[in-house]
Amino acid sequence: MIKAQEQTVEEMLLEGARKIGELAEKEAQEAEKNASISENVINLIKETQISRIMLPKKYGGPQVDLKTFAKIVRTVSYHNVSAGWLTYLYPLHNILPAYLPEKGRDEIVNQGGLICDVFAAVGKAEKDGDGYRISGKWNFASGCLYSDWIGLGVEIQFPDSDKPEVCLPMLKASEVQIVKNWDTFGLRGSGSNQVVADNVYVPMERVLRLNAADATGRPPEADYDKDYPLYHVPFYPAFYLGFPNMALGGAERLIEEFKKATENRVRLMDGVRESESPRSQRVLAEIMTQFHSAESLMDKYLTLLENYEKDGRKTSRAEFFAIRTQITKTCTDIAVRILLTLGGGALYKGGVIELMIRDILSVATHKTSLYEDSVAAYGQELFGFDSGVRG
Repeated sequence: MIKAQEQTVEEMLLEGARKIGELAEKEAQEAEKNASISENVINLIKETQISRIMLPKKYGGPQVDLKTFAKIVRTVSYHNVSAGWLTYLYPLHNILPAYLPEKGRDEIVNQGGLICDVFAAVGKAEKDGDGYRISGKWNFASGCLYSDWIGLGVEIQFPDSDKPEVCLPMLKASEVQIVKNWDTFGLRGSGSNQVVADNVYVPMERVLRLNAADATGRPPEADYDKDYPLYHVPFYPAFYLGFPNMALGGAERLIEEFKKATENRVRLMDGVRESESPRSQRVLAEIMTQFHSAESLMDKYLTLLENYEKDGRKTSRAEFFAIRTQITKTCTDIAVRILLTLGGGALYKGGVIELMIRDILSVATHKTSLYEDSVAAYGQELFGFDSGVRG
């Protein structure tokens, strides 16, 4: 009976993800122009409860496991990668209060708004009584136009620590300035603008100590929800699982579009229908097998996460990093191969193929998707050196 109920919840959420993706695809050109998905898409993310799927059960959301979360991100990204980006980040950022002291957690979650963040510790924090005053400028705040809370990275020296820690104070969006500077090659619909904070006070219960969350995987109190899936996996590798799933969703759609574009195409140079030509048959076969290998790596990644504690926490952060970036690199290679095989016809703006290629390439530029960084770190760890990466 319980199994049947879980299946029903998953099916409901995946249907919601499909609707979000289809709406975002329909509005894609408007999002490109406005450098943000619309409020219509945001409202659907909320209405489907997808923005709440990673909250602890006590807050009433349809708490799901990591595999279901990955499927949701991939389903939306199949239709529109920018919408997939935010459908991933909004519920993901809802996990942040789960690592705060209970008072801060209750304040943020019970307010019910969306959360965005920038982890880069480029801001300044000054002690003020029981809290801190936060100042600085942060770029790449995805989804900040629709967020009620914004986590902004700073370094803080605590009395119980021998060196400064990277922290994420959670500010009210009403207390910061948003500078609309998001004018990019891809992922334009993510609305990843600049946030400016000027001497904003944040009480200690709203300051997330990322080092502690990563080291323990638990909230500060001893009596916590033992069933919450994020409390049993490494913080950063779990936090980053959406990026390769965006790439997978986009690549899956690109392959389908490539097949459709190729089936009736006749090349002028030899008059051969491409679906009958070994050239395109070979390309389709190769990108399909590449795609299947990327899917298998994603399954491997999720299995390593789910079994992390059972396996004695032995999977290194660099291994997670390398697997994740290999998936994204494979999807990027597929996108470039499709572009170069289709030729000039794939360059025209406004089509699904052109948009998907730009967005997949943009996913690959994210700090957590950089392939060269990941394999360098993994190689270090395979030879017994500490790479220093967080996942």
